[in-house]
Amino acid sequence: MSTPLARPLPVSIFKDDESVIQSHSVLPGAASPLFGQQGIWDFNGVVRRNANLPECGWRATFSNGLTDPEWNLTAREVFMIMANPRHEAVIDAGVHLAAEPFDLQTAIQRVSALRTLVRWADRQGLPARMRTWRDTDLRRFIKGLREDGRKPGTVTNYVNTVKFLHEIAPALALGGPPMDPWQGMSARKAAKHEATNELSTPTVAPTLWFPLVRAAWTYVHTFAPDVLRAMDRYQQLRANARTTVGRGEADKILDAWLADPVSRIPVHDPSHSGSSLGAKHDGVNWTLLALFAGLGSSGNVFTKATKAGIRRREKVLAALGAGHTTICGLIDDLVQVTRADGSVGPWHPGLDPRALTRMLFRVRDSAFCLVAALSMMRDSEIHEIRRGAVVQHYNAPAIKSTLDKGRAGRPGKHWWITEPVAEAITLAEIVSVHEERVFSPLKRPESTEAVHGDQMIDAFITEVNSGRTWTGLDEIPDGRVRPHMFRRTMAMLTDQFPGSEIALGIQLKHVAARALANRTTLSYAAGDAQWAELLETALEATRFRRFKDLYGQHKAGTSIGYGPGADRVKEVFDEVISTAKANGGDSRVEDDLLRKARITIRFGMLNNCLFDEANPKGAVCLENAVIPQGHTGPLEGRCRPDRCRNSMIGIEHVPLYDSHRRTQLKLLQTRRLPAARKAIIRREVERVDAVLAQVNEENT
Repeated sequence: MSTPLARPLPVSIFKDDESVIQSHSVLPGAASPLFGQQGIWDFNGVVRRNANLPECGWRATFSNGLTDPEWNLTAREVFMIMANPRHEAVIDAGVHLAAEPFDLQTAIQRVSALRTLVRWADRQGLPARMRTWRDTDLRRFIKGLREDGRKPGTVTNYVNTVKFLHEIAPALALGGPPMDPWQGMSARKAAKHEATNELSTPTVAPTLWFPLVRAAWTYVHTFAPDVLRAMDRYQQLRANARTTVGRGEADKILDAWLADPVSRIPVHDPSHSGSSLGAKHDGVNWTLLALFAGLGSSGNVFTKATKAGIRRREKVLAALGAGHTTICGLIDDLVQVTRADGSVGPWHPGLDPRALTRMLFRVRDSAFCLVAALSMMRDSEIHEIRRGAVVQHYNAPAIKSTLDKGRAGRPGKHWWITEPVAEAITLAEIVSVHEERVFSPLKRPESTEAVHGDQMIDAFITEVNSGRTWTGLDEIPDGRVRPHMFRRTMAMLTDQFPGSEIALGIQLKHVAARALANRTTLSYAAGDAQWAELLETALEATRFRRFKDLYGQHKAGTSIGYGPGADRVKEVFDEVISTAKANGGDSRVEDDLLRKARITIRFGMLNNCLFDEANPKGAVCLENAVIPQGHTGPLEGRCRPDRCRNSMIGIEHVPLYDSHRRTQLKLLQTRRLPAARKAIIRREVERVDAVLAQVNEENT
């Protein structure tokens, strides 16, 4: 029986010798893949790739799951259309898409989604010519994804893929779905993906956050200087190492070196003395010894394969048995730490070349963790950091990198940072072997391959937990930590401070016309149940410390503030002093009385508020106000320190009001100032005068 001949493929609107990349910027001297290539389209070296994307992620593969000639043609056409949406042939076919070409990674992901559709179609016995499909077929496909447990966001992407195939159907040689099963319906609604303000990205649990960030900072700030000194010593020894040593000369050099009292024999970590490593090398690091003695960089002068090598080994072992001083690494004055058992010692057993190589990786990983945790940069943006990226931006330290999300031009942006983050970037730059990038593979300086942020975090956590016996660091418990979770956690923590929403939007790069109207910024800043109790405890502890400081000032006879709120606080403090004195109590009794005092105080920039939720009467901010549903506490935006009974003007607030008054008076001197503007300024001066009158009244 003869095999039936395959149907000939229809002619595509694209030519086989046509370049795939026509609408993206091509790197100098690059050759674009051609449409007729049916296996793999490799864009490495053709179009600029994100630094955090591995080389394998920059290839479109049509040889896996798309070997059927008809499906292969359709997949290549889909990619070609996405890469060149304004191609003349596409427009002539009656398909009109946005002028901006899709990102190549998006096109690669859509081909992957098509591969899933192909597998489903094969199981259902559907032909590759989608123009023959019914809308019920596509509905069954999406329903099957939901029943398989695919996440709503993933199902939404597949709905978008189906909608896109229908939209570009006239440009496909084999056609696309003749109908959109969800015409007039959004992909989210079709996928039953309900939109909420909540992000799927979780926060890093506080039980992980604190030990991880502390460990990262310890490695960056405390341990890394030792690693860098060991690296410099190793590089110097290798640079000075001899390439060849004469037969008799080696013994003379070794004898002179052993006779020098300054010389120390490098040995392996004593904790491994019973292992196969210790048995094999007799406890001596022969390769490092050869470097120390200036006998080369391989340790072959001590090989057991020759009588001379055995003789030299015996000399060293004899010196070792006679009490010759030893060293467990390249340097011996490592930072001393206090461990969990109370002992004090070096943080590492010894930085020999093998351990040094591993630690160079780990200090890079610690720097990555610190930057990811404290800068709110995306993983891709951290990987884009180049040498010399730490700069001064408006007189504050910042990282200069590439904004990488929804920006076709990939503009340069600045992220304001703290000194620890700047130190971490500087450290990563020192250990990097790449000519441009800070976070890059250390073994292959010529490689453009990415180092994975997830793997760096996991490797660092493993290093911390395995080395706790020496470092004395806290254990990092089991749990998932990823770069985007760091960003989410820091955004949430930042939002806990009043008035920070706009600054948070700027740092996250979510600022549009109105920062507070952006749902993404608010979602990132949303509270988290894991942190809620901890944050509230920390805030209460901070409030009590400041409250206790005020008590100390009052007890010492120093003024603590002005206004009706200050008078109420003073009355409470006098009562505490009197009660403690009557009961012969000490400072501990006073602390207990202060904690039980019926004073609710909120410390602010312009005043301290004594708003009492149990008795809100007299709060000016609530007068004639529309209180949002679920809101508790004062309305800070309507605060009136000049006439509210809950207001306490602290000593630190007075200079602010005095400066503000002088500024307003200076504005009144402006020529041709509109009358309405003058009235506003005068009213502001009156309010400031009312506040300062409270100060002057008490001082007189």
